[in-house]
Amino acid sequence: QVQLVESGGGSVQPGGSLRLSCAAPRTISIFYTMGWYRQEPEGHREMVATITSTDRTNYADSVEGRFTISRDKAKNTMYLQMSSLEPEDTAVYYCALQRGNDIYWGQGTQVTVSS
Repeated sequence: QVQLVESGGGSVQPGGSLRLSCAAPRTISIFYTMGWYRQEPEGHREMVATITSTDRTNYADSVEGRFTISRDKAKNTMYLQMSSLEPEDTAVYYCALQRGNDIYWGQGTQVTVSS
């Protein structure tokens, strides 16, 4: 499988912001359907945001208006800009890329929102 490389996680106070990055290998175009998912302890992995090859975006209701998914083809990197963070956003965040019948995942990055 192709491994995506994530960065940008960390600990912030409520109301703060973070930007997560997801870098794909240079041999793989990022203009496929891609997305961000998150998993809380003892929870299931849930969709946060997705972007299609035609730039159609979709967001979970819980993050709509606060998170923005985007990508930079020159850098072969996808981003998740997170603003107005809440404690409920605390989770391990994973990026993913769908190519054909396969889905490739990043290693996960921890986001912690607390005062």
